[in-house]
Amino acid sequence: MVEFVLPPPATPAIPVAGGGAFPVRRVFCVGRNYAAHAREMGSDPDREPPFFFMKPADALVTDGADTPYPPATSDLHHEMELVVALGEGGADIAVADALAHVWGYAAGLDLTRRDLQGQAKKEGKPWDMGKGFDHSGPIGLLVPAARIGHPARGRIALKVNGKIRQESDLTHLIWSVSETIAHLSRLVRLAPGDLIFTGTPEGVAAVGRGDLLEGEVEGVGTVRTRIV
Repeated sequence: MVEFVLPPPATPAIPVAGGGAFPVRRVFCVGRNYAAHAREMGSDPDREPPFFFMKPADALVTDGADTPYPPATSDLHHEMELVVALGEGGADIAVADALAHVWGYAAGLDLTRRDLQGQAKKEGKPWDMGKGFDHSGPIGLLVPAARIGHPARGRIALKVNGKIRQESDLTHLIWSVSETIAHLSRLVRLAPGDLIFTGTPEGVAAVGRGDLLEGEVEGVGTVRTRIV
């Protein structure tokens, strides 16, 4: 038995609707996976295969807890997303088999230090610190796919202080959930406990201290947090 020189860290987990918790291994995120959002960010969605970045598993914010406004930024943006939780892993997963690897779904927010991300892009540097900072992933209850199936359509929306900021439909995903899983599995071997944030629709904008963010994915659930 290994004797650790420090106490091992706690395993990050997401509460599950109906009880229990889902242990999180890794958090992958898909960039620019809605055409209208890709265009508002200055990209051409018709010419781009899916690409991925990551957040630390312990960046997740659960149970509707407050989210601290992060340091080193003056331009914190919200990005409302459908989140996929994998119950089975594998490499080179076929599109037709991909949904069998999904354990459940949740509504989540990919918070972004847009100024840090933009500067890193301009300088050709990695933009991990624009995306993977502490508390950058508020997420709602995880709902088992066995209960709700695999949502391929449905409203995805975000309100800030009661006013709609983002609103679209899952049918507008450029790469579907099954296609995303298959593509990612050709880059890394996926594992149980992995999460995939599937991308955000148009309407991303800045938030500040005191703002209340309330998101919903139809048929899946909600996410709520206040920036403090």
